[in-house]
Amino acid sequence: MKRTFGLFCAAVAATIAFASAAEAARLKISHVRPQGTTIDLELKEFAAAVEKATDGGIKLRIFAASALGDYTTVQERISVGAVDMACQPAATGTTRKMQISSFPYLAEDWASARKIYGPGGPVREAMAKLYTGEGITMLAAYPVYFGGISLNREAVAPGDPNAKKGIKVRVPGIKSFQMLGDSLGYISSPIPFSEAFTAVQTGVVDGVIGSGAEGYYASFRDVTKSYIAANTHFEVWYLIINSETLNDLDAADRKALMKAAEEFENKRWATAEVDQAKNEKKLADNGATIIHLSKPELTGMAKKVRAEVWPEILNDVGADWGNAILEKSAN
Repeated sequence: MKRTFGLFCAAVAATIAFASAAEAARLKISHVRPQGTTIDLELKEFAAAVEKATDGGIKLRIFAASALGDYTTVQERISVGAVDMACQPAATGTTRKMQISSFPYLAEDWASARKIYGPGGPVREAMAKLYTGEGITMLAAYPVYFGGISLNREAVAPGDPNAKKGIKVRVPGIKSFQMLGDSLGYISSPIPFSEAFTAVQTGVVDGVIGSGAEGYYASFRDVTKSYIAANTHFEVWYLIINSETLNDLDAADRKALMKAAEEFENKRWATAEVDQAKNEKKLADNGATIIHLSKPELTGMAKKVRAEVWPEILNDVGADWGNAILEKSAN
């Protein structure tokens, strides 16, 4: 009788342990775009690849459109293990050095962007270390686009950074973007992303800086009358996971997850540039005027922003630390 009872208890304990392990491998992953957008579809493919590679050992539940909170909140929650994973922009509230990821006019073209933000790139390596300090592991970088300017009106001297536009634009609450807008002749107004569409729609601001064609089509297409392809910054998101969650995974499953993340990134680098052009066309098809600037205009804007904005941001992140990364990026 005692032996039977002991076996029963052991079986119950084993069942509970198995259920806990299975639950731990059901990971929540957040992203910032609506369902059906490119990142949403690509994360669904990634989730399917992970589940297949781990024989069901890891199942990802995707939360679109910042359903778990905006990206700043989600990063904080990943840091403490309240959310497992995300693919999103870096939040700079806790670690100001993360502004290095969105330095304006750092990359000049897609080839230089991959050298800077891709595997082994100086910004990529710096960001991985910064995430580690928050208890987060970077699994991959996700290149999105070169940034531009969306306006709910006609553009004013779009290629002249010295012209005062008299146009108020929403920018993210990040110093580099605030200074970028001012340097290009706009009036920067920091507004949370969740309030940005309404701000443009109601005329509180006349446009948006901080995103690119993909982001403007996904979230601002109904209030975008002009899109200036100004290459303001290179937008890269990061596929991140709570470090303890990653370490607690079965070793084989962990290896499979990291391999799938590598393939997820490689695929994106191969398609991102074409995807940017497609989204510019989507904006045009939706009625927006697309303004492509000449190389001299882009060079002039970059020169002005680098002279006015970079020194201030370097002081914010630490001049020696930041300059070392910028020097590597220029090589």
